[in-house]
Amino acid sequence: MVDVHSHVLWGLDDGAETLEESTAMLAMAAVSGTTDIVATPHANLRYRFDEGLVTERIRELTVATGGQPRIHRGCDFHLSFENVQDALQNPEKYTVNGGRYLLVEFPDSSLYNMKQVLEALMHRGLIPILTHPERHPQLRELNTDFEEWVGMGCLVQITGQSLLGRFGKKSEGSAWEMLRRGMAHFVASDAHGTTDRTPRLDEAFTAVSQGKGRECAERLFIRNPAAVISDEPIQPAAKRRKAWFGFRR
Repeated sequence: MVDVHSHVLWGLDDGAETLEESTAMLAMAAVSGTTDIVATPHANLRYRFDEGLVTERIRELTVATGGQPRIHRGCDFHLSFENVQDALQNPEKYTVNGGRYLLVEFPDSSLYNMKQVLEALMHRGLIPILTHPERHPQLRELNTDFEEWVGMGCLVQITGQSLLGRFGKKSEGSAWEMLRRGMAHFVASDAHGTTDRTPRLDEAFTAVSQGKGRECAERLFIRNPAAVISDEPIQPAAKRRKAWFGFRR
């Protein structure tokens, strides 16, 4: 499996705190079947994104772990005014492996003007990946804004543990509804530690395989995230109509 969203680099945000915790997280990922993982430390008002330090930490961890799993560079990019302006000037600073894919995180409150922000990033040649919208109080309702952004070409990453109920029934139901309607393109761990919000994806992979079929699981956990790492086009799912009576698997 290929994990496009994780906080495995120690001392950079609210993820791993020490080198030892980072190596333990990576060992857990490897044992549970992850071959590649993107390190995506936060870039927001609380945590400053340091591209050089990210590269240095990846190099140190690659030596410490023997390169299992392979670690790639990325960012959990908060859609603030300052960040967006910098990304428009320096897009490769924040994208996965310097390619076109950018993981974007929305404010918890107002989504005002977000369409224009996403359009500006896309006009610059970037492809926004909307991170864990099933956990966002507005986006998990699959509102018209969310549908429009997906229709524009934005991609969607849901969290593996959302599918298993870790973030509550609303997030769980929203995640499965996105799968049912073909509006999810990746499942990632968004790992922050070794005891809760871990880098394991195998349980979510099994759940999707059983609920939506092996082909769907391989697309969301392997083929599409691998395409992000290599900066290639992803494989979309066939879209389905809305459910009549709320969320259904």
